[in-house]
Amino acid sequence: MVTIGVFDGVHRGHQELINHAVKAGRSRGVPTVLMTFDPHPMEVVFPGSHPAQLTTLARRAELVEEMGIDVFLVMPFTPDFMKLTPERYIHELLVERLHVVEVVVGENFTFGKKAQGNVNLLRKAGERFGFAVEGMTLVSEHHRDETVTFSSTYIRSCVDAGDVVAASEALGRPHRVEGVVVRGDGRGKVLGFPTANVAPPMYSAIPADGVYAAWFTVLGHGPIAGSVVPGERYQAAVSVGTNPTFSGRTRTVEAFVLDTSADLYGQHVAVDFVARIRGQEKFAKVEDLVTAMGADTERARAILATQ
Repeated sequence: MVTIGVFDGVHRGHQELINHAVKAGRSRGVPTVLMTFDPHPMEVVFPGSHPAQLTTLARRAELVEEMGIDVFLVMPFTPDFMKLTPERYIHELLVERLHVVEVVVGENFTFGKKAQGNVNLLRKAGERFGFAVEGMTLVSEHHRDETVTFSSTYIRSCVDAGDVVAASEALGRPHRVEGVVVRGDGRGKVLGFPTANVAPPMYSAIPADGVYAAWFTVLGHGPIAGSVVPGERYQAAVSVGTNPTFSGRTRTVEAFVLDTSADLYGQHVAVDFVARIRGQEKFAKVEDLVTAMGADTERARAILATQ
């Protein structure tokens, strides 16, 4: 049993497809394989066009394992792979290597050189080689007076606009940004709000500039000096932007983790964005910024207390 796609986000549409594949695999008594690609195909087809990434490969593997996927197969998407004709793609990959008995994909799935392969071609090949094909309808939902089809593109647009609530609804969980805590300029500590400066991987989908209520989690299992326990989530007020009050130019993700003084430098962490509190502002006086940060913190507490 194989399901194929990029699966960036593992959003609610992906989840329905994956759940169907897992159920079908179990009914047939065969392992369920999820095949994805790295790097993103767009980066190879059109260099420089890599879309913002909603989830890391490791996070995708973790999420789909929880859903019952047996094998998480990452295919290197290379220029040579891109040139495979649909016929070679099916015969060499699906038939000879994976010995598929059923393939589950979205109804808009395309594959092979110049995306010439589609679900109908896959079905015809299935009749020839003896495997079934399920092309599943895309998941849609009525949202804010319009019908929204859940897709990675839609979720990226929500994140880019700072609408992390809509992104969460489509994902089925808060949008996450991972990264390593690096040293910043230390200004937050001086102001009374010490922050963890999170450096995310390249291409990460970062929400629009502003202040957010979020959950903060240290990933991994190593010891930490302070009160933070790896794997447990903590309330946080997170600033995304360039710190315009101090004429900053570098865009950063800075998390003020509530109720802890733990030393987080060097830790691999996750920030799960729950709600946007306000947009980025430039304050005339530092005192005004400190007052706003205090209000942001209390607002974050109130929002997260309801989650």
